[in-house]
Amino acid sequence: MRQKFPRRGFLRRAVATGAVFAAPSIVPSSVLGEEAPSNQIAVGCIGVGGRGTGLMHEAAGCPNTKIVAVCDVFEDRRENHARHWNQHYGGNVCKAYRDLRELIARDDIDAVTIGTPDHWHVPAALLAVRSGKDVYVEKPLGLSIEQNLAIRREVERYGRIFQYGTQQRSMAHIRFGCELVRNGRLGKIQAVEVTAPSYGFEAGSLEPIPVPKGLDYDLWLGPAPWRPYTKDRCTCWGAYWVLDNAHGFIGGWGAHPLTDMVWALGDDAAAVPVEYEGTGKFGTGLFDAPYDWDIRGKFANGVPFHFTPGGDCAHFIGEQGQIWISRGGLRAEPPSLLQEKIGPNEIRLYESRSHMGNFIDCVRSRQRTVAPVDVAVLSDNITQLSMIAILTGRKIRWDPNKEEILDDPGATQLVSRAMRTPWHL
Repeated sequence: MRQKFPRRGFLRRAVATGAVFAAPSIVPSSVLGEEAPSNQIAVGCIGVGGRGTGLMHEAAGCPNTKIVAVCDVFEDRRENHARHWNQHYGGNVCKAYRDLRELIARDDIDAVTIGTPDHWHVPAALLAVRSGKDVYVEKPLGLSIEQNLAIRREVERYGRIFQYGTQQRSMAHIRFGCELVRNGRLGKIQAVEVTAPSYGFEAGSLEPIPVPKGLDYDLWLGPAPWRPYTKDRCTCWGAYWVLDNAHGFIGGWGAHPLTDMVWALGDDAAAVPVEYEGTGKFGTGLFDAPYDWDIRGKFANGVPFHFTPGGDCAHFIGEQGQIWISRGGLRAEPPSLLQEKIGPNEIRLYESRSHMGNFIDCVRSRQRTVAPVDVAVLSDNITQLSMIAILTGRKIRWDPNKEEILDDPGATQLVSRAMRTPWHL
């Protein structure tokens, strides 16, 4: 007797058993005896605070996409959002979850957005990918090189779609600026300077207070070390500026211009500097992440690299001109560079007009996104290596092909980060 499986169950079983499909990457409806899987995408949203709420509404705005689950350790957030979507859809469509594992266990969800605090990005993405779900992961990626390599390995192993939340890759002027660099309009590159915004946080209460009702604090901490609850720890700034949970804006915002830099330089190992040294200033209260840094290094071809706070820009200095690529726009010297046209036989970069829309489209088509996992790893490893240089006070030498630190056992120990039981990679 023939047994019929729902399409999602069929695909989940294939993932669980390690089955590999060569082609087609979307199973046609004639095989499964139901509507084509590209008709509607069911999305679960993990972490629905400030940024997570934005991701949720961006996903809901994509054609034939429905928010069917929300998860947050704050009870009021998850219940309010579930209520909103159920009213919006006119039925009991969206379910609220406290524990992300319960949401991820559902086999009727195609993709998840991950808008949690930084320390949850990779652990949550790993759980989702291993369950057969595609993932949109907010930046920064991980809190260690080991985490970055783990999520890339599992995305590739399970054949999942991955979108990194560096939405500047879906901005036309960013793409054009990177195309100018790629196509040699500046001549030979002589130096690269990157800036990211930061704030002078030397604050945050260290005084323990009772955990408020409606917050699962143990689950909020998750893989991070246990610490007493304080009034500032689980706030937006606490999630960004506490070293247990994040690296501060060196990664939290630096991911944007660093990913742009990597795009302009080729999206490969040669786009990652091979030397790093520098200093940083750390907060003295709860907010103990670096709020100031000065990283200098060089690429394998000898071109110098400089990364500091003070803006939001990837600045390329060439023999024939300069260009500043930032979210706010492009600036060039000479200005005539911005009037250049990219010819039909020149390098044309991936065009995406909507970052979330690109993700949802790729969930349907099974094509690579504009910010795939390998790019996320290239970019985020620059943050990790910058942090290791700051923490050790030494020059860090990196082999971008083997993806390992050279000749420094002490620094090599910092490529991984312990995780609190029972969480693991």
